[in-house]
Amino acid sequence: MFEELLLQLQNPNTQWVLIGTMLLGIASGVVGSFTLLRKQSLIGDAMAHSALPGVCIAYLLYGSKSLLWFLIGAIIAGLISSFFIQVIINHSRIKEDSALGIIISVFFGFGIVLLTYIQHNGAGNQSGLDDFIFGQAASMIAADVQLITIIAIILLAITAVFYKEFKLLTFDPQFAKGIGIPAKFFNGLLLLLIVCSVVIGLQTVGVVLMAAMLITPAISARYWTEKLSSMIIISGFIGGISGVFGTLLSTIMEGMATGPLIIIAATILFIISLIFAPKRGLLAKAIKQLHLRKRTAVEQIFLSFYDVAEGGNLREITEEEVLLKRKVTPSLYQHAKNVLEKKEYIKPSSNGK
Repeated sequence: MFEELLLQLQNPNTQWVLIGTMLLGIASGVVGSFTLLRKQSLIGDAMAHSALPGVCIAYLLYGSKSLLWFLIGAIIAGLISSFFIQVIINHSRIKEDSALGIIISVFFGFGIVLLTYIQHNGAGNQSGLDDFIFGQAASMIAADVQLITIIAIILLAITAVFYKEFKLLTFDPQFAKGIGIPAKFFNGLLLLLIVCSVVIGLQTVGVVLMAAMLITPAISARYWTEKLSSMIIISGFIGGISGVFGTLLSTIMEGMATGPLIIIAATILFIISLIFAPKRGLLAKAIKQLHLRKRTAVEQIFLSFYDVAEGGNLREITEEEVLLKRKVTPSLYQHAKNVLEKKEYIKPSSNGK
């Protein structure tokens, strides 16, 4: 298997796909950090589903498959969908999550209608538009990867240049407006970055799974740090690693699409973060809770002995009395008893109990 993997890595097409998925993961992780912190997780889903009719219309206008025109069509469709979302929120009583659900359903349904129309009017199978639903990274060529690389680098550069503005608008938008930052411009710019990151992932991951590529690395990174800059770096790293692992798995497992394997790799990294993160992970919380229970048990058991001594009754107190009064488990009682004896707060009875 290892020799087969090395042989596959020597294939130029595999190398292009590997570079493309890695850059996609990095860009998605960086932009997705702001999406997650701004509580706009569904925006990526809306942009991804809204991109499908844009891709279909671009194909109908151009007449053949062209990733550049598909990207342009998807960007326009994504921006139009975001405009409609804002119109619905601002001019009706419909809340944001409901508006997102409406736009996702309408635009994706319209895209399926256009896709069906194309397939029934010749050249539908040759167009490769089906790949944009679930993704088909193997169909990428050098020109596609070069375009993805250029867009990913531009996204990362814009994020680095306007990092302070995005940070202020994410955590304190009122203060940002107060010091003169054009909030509408930077909100629109961030939305454009989200749309572009979604669009470059359509061919690799697909419409259905692209939202997970935006959010999963960001959620994983959130478990490891409290600092935004560190979260962005970790999120980009997790996204890039997910892209690489998913691509390598798809080269080994015949017949398995790259996009779903990338999401599976990202999900595995999320589970690892969820369990083993040093401060926020479930294991760390369980250990902290256990230490708290032990410390509380020591205090409770000590109070039991203190109550006896305070009443002037220096008789021996049995384990059953303590367990009945303080309602601690026998194991915690034994731990507390050992701690108190070690500190010489209590002494064992004559019979050793």
